[in-house]
Amino acid sequence: MTKSEAHDLERRLLNAIRRGASMEDIAGLKHADVGSPEAAIQALRDGNVRFFSGHSSRPELGANERRAQIMGQTPFAAILACSDSRVPVELVFDQGFGNLFVVRVAGNVMGESGLATLEYAILHLDIHLIVVMGHEGCGAVSAALMSEEQIEAEPPALRALIRRIQPSLQGLPPIRDKKARMREAVINNVRCQVGVLREQDVIARAEASGKIRVIGGFYEIGSGAVDLLVEEDELKV
Repeated sequence: MTKSEAHDLERRLLNAIRRGASMEDIAGLKHADVGSPEAAIQALRDGNVRFFSGHSSRPELGANERRAQIMGQTPFAAILACSDSRVPVELVFDQGFGNLFVVRVAGNVMGESGLATLEYAILHLDIHLIVVMGHEGCGAVSAALMSEEQIEAEPPALRALIRRIQPSLQGLPPIRDKKARMREAVINNVRCQVGVLREQDVIARAEASGKIRVIGGFYEIGSGAVDLLVEEDELKV
């Protein structure tokens, strides 16, 4: 949202309040939602360009806009991201309150609660996009590259999470450069998690109908840039 758009929205909110409008009326004054998977992808790309180029709009809400959101939420995309503290999803995509529905778990792996959350987003929030986003230097993926002896020394729940990542690391090409090898491991985990999501009934039906798309992404902490994996050849494991 540009500054002029934000000022225009604030002006309309204030006028509505002066007229004695209800909270439902005020909620209806928000900007139109992104209406298609392609538009959602472009919105994320544009926001990330603002972020890594140092021109973030830092979209914030005034008191009236926050009150308007009491009536409900209308995110345009859901992001399955890692819990890593260096990956603040809304900031990375320069998105404001109510725009993104974010699920965060170490290694951005799909589990039962994460799947339920994404199904809710599809069925009840009308999202148009799911992004599985990995990142540079992911500790969970590094853990999945440990020896079996080291993995067995971890607590049961953590071992179970690591086991969800391990299949994506089978057959990785021999890469001597550690940073490049790690990037390939993270991206392949993203591809695998996208594949797992696409096999789930609710998500598969929504994607087949054209309502949503399921894509991947890789966040480079050093530069701030997100490479979105959109085409089928980019998502192939």
